[in-house]
Parts: sequence; structure tokens; C-alpha cells
Amino acid sequence: MQIYVIMKYMLLNKEIELKSTEKIRIDKFISDNSDFSRNEIKEIIDTYGVFVDGILVRKVKFMVNEGQTVVIKEKIQKEIDMIAQNIEIEVAYEDDHIIIINKKSGMVVHPAPGNKDGTLVNALLYHFKDLSDLNGVIRPGIVHRIDKHTSGLILIAKNNTSHKYFAQLIKEHKVNRFYKALVIGKMLNNVIHINVPIGRNINDRQKMTVTKLNSKEAITHVFPEKVYKNYTLVRCELETGRTHQIRVHLKYVNFPIVGDPTYGRTLDDFNQRLHAYKLSFIHITGEFLEIESELPKEFFQNIDLDL
Repeated sequence: MQIYVIMKYMLLNKEIELKSTEKIRIDKFISDNSDFSRNEIKEIIDTYGVFVDGILVRKVKFMVNEGQTVVIKEKIQKEIDMIAQNIEIEVAYEDDHIIIINKKSGMVVHPAPGNKDGTLVNALLYHFKDLSDLNGVIRPGIVHRIDKHTSGLILIAKNNTSHKYFAQLIKEHKVNRFYKALVIGKMLNNVIHINVPIGRNINDRQKMTVTKLNSKEAITHVFPEKVYKNYTLVRCELETGRTHQIRVHLKYVNFPIVGDPTYGRTLDDFNQRLHAYKLSFIHITGEFLEIESELPKEFFQNIDLDL
């Protein structure tokens, strides 16, 4: 049975600040450096939401010069149908404050253009009565995200108090997140420490890349666990949480993740072999909590693992 909840939401006073490194049209600059569509950018400009060095921008053809600062004040009202769907999900842990879900590869975390249903949020709305609402109606309970094709553990907040607590822990890098990945190539190092900044790819806004332009610090530690003839199973520990961080960093050091549809090539329907297998943190109760999950059975399918 599907339960339909039709809601409206308003994103107010959400500011994004960017600095231009070249002379470029304002709409293209914002598109290259954000997740906004061209239509959304035009709407933001039309509703007085874009400023360059403090001056209001009124046209999408406005030219931004190198060194100028662009501030986007997002004030877009949208209507969305939130559907509670009876989708099977695996609960790895639950108490009065949080839920930890072992997400399947291929499942989007929350609704977005092109993914209005079938997401983890749609499943959460069906299976759980109480979820925090700090992130609005399209992301109830969502404290952090993992990629669509990444499987594994994701923390969900049942109330706003726990949401604020865990969001602050994540901001302070006090939620320890551990991943396992199967990469192409034999990694013979004992450990690889990757510390290179990540930003949006200026040639493809759907991708991230290692770059010094409009980027943020990104640190990943990679530990080989088992070396095969043509592959290596690695453990990854994050110090930062940038978009696509592990995928971009592993490709950068020439060990791309098997089946990565964005930074490599698709192998099968399971896609990338990247699994968030462990979370550890000090709970809001004051106790230390560590939750682990096993690799999905599909992780090694269609792969020749000769030693």
C-alpha cells in the first residue's frame, strides 16, 4: 500500500559563495560549480538571489570576471509528492534516537529530479513513524549520504535533537566511516595516504575531480587487505567527506574501483564495488557504538579473482 503525502517546501537563506577563476557567463559559472540546473539558476536570478561582489545580478548573460565573488541566495519554492513506499530495507541497528540502514547498491538516498520515488527516504517514510525534519520534507532523518551505487551503512536520525548532535559530530569528523572497495590493479604498498583537493569537474558538472580550482581539502587513507592477480581488496578510511571522494582519489592513484559507472566502466547491474562497512562514534547516550556489515554477496560476482 502506498501512502501519498503531498508537501511544499521553501529553501530560505541558504547561501553559497563561489570565487571565479576566469571570465565567464554567470549562468554557466553557477552551473559548473553547483548542482543547480539552468532553469533553477534563471529562477534564482529572476527572484533576486545572485550577487557578484555584493551587486545584484539581473541577467543570465551577466559576465563574471576573474577574482570576483559570487553569492547565491537560494529561494526556490517547489512542490513535490513524497510517497511512502513499502520497499524492503535492512536495519543494521535501531534505538530510540537513531536507525542505521544497510543500503543496497543502486538505491538513491532521497528524491531528486529523475528519482521521485524508490529512494531510501520513500522506504523510511513507510517503515518508520518518527524521523527528524531538520533537512526538510524531502530528506527526513537524513544526516549524511552515500552515493547511489555505494552499498552499506547510513545513519538516520529519529528526532531533531539527535540529528543536531550527529550532524555536529560529522562536521567535526567524529563519526568514523570505513569503506571497502575492490579496485583494478595490484596494490603492493602497505598503505597509501591520499591528500589532494577535490572540486567539480569544469568540463562535466556531474563529476568531481582532483583540482586546485574551487576545491576543498580531501584526505583518504587506503590499506590493501587482499591482493589478487588483477585486483586488490582495500579498506578506506576518511578524514574528510567530499562528494565522490574515495572514487576520485582511487582513480587519481590509478586504482579505479571495479564497476564504477562514472569514473570507470560499468561491469554489471551491481555497479561499483564500494561498501560502507563500518560506522563508529560516541552515541548521544554517551556510549561508544560501532556497527559493521558484511560485503554484499554480489560484490565479487562476474570477477576472476585468481591469486
